[in-house]
Amino acid sequence: MEQQTRRGMLGSAMKAAVAAFAGAIAVGRAEAQTVSRTDAAAKRDATAKPGTPAPATPLPFTAVVGYGNLLFVAGTGCRVPGTIEEATKWVLDEIEKNLAAAGSSLEKVLKVEVCLLDMGEFDRMNAVYKTRNWGKVFPARNTVQVAALPAGDYHLAIECVAYV
Repeated sequence: MEQQTRRGMLGSAMKAAVAAFAGAIAVGRAEAQTVSRTDAAAKRDATAKPGTPAPATPLPFTAVVGYGNLLFVAGTGCRVPGTIEEATKWVLDEIEKNLAAAGSSLEKVLKVEVCLLDMGEFDRMNAVYKTRNWGKVFPARNTVQVAALPAGDYHLAIECVAYV
């Protein structure tokens, strides 16, 4: 009987401790979320010369947004008619300009996302992509084929994440 009482008390004490710990974690998470949202609002800024809007487009986005020492470059596409090679060169030139305006460069790019309308153009796009100075190692990259891009007449769109 005494042993069952001890087990019951120990079980109750453990349950109380677990509940208190879980409560502390929940409070900590709530405080962290409040701080994170506040910090995020304070740290996030339009970076390619503050407030630089995306190129002439009716879409609501900013070309480059900074958060801490990270830069998020919006998907950039090329509306100029031409080959996939010309489009890739133009898009990478624009990304390079935006990164430079924000105090970064292609050498500081960590991740690239390439969206192609036609995966059959991958090798030709990649041939141009490889010619750029990405630093000692190429950034992580994902290339996907998409059914359409917002403007409808783009060959591709490229976005990236870099650091300052």
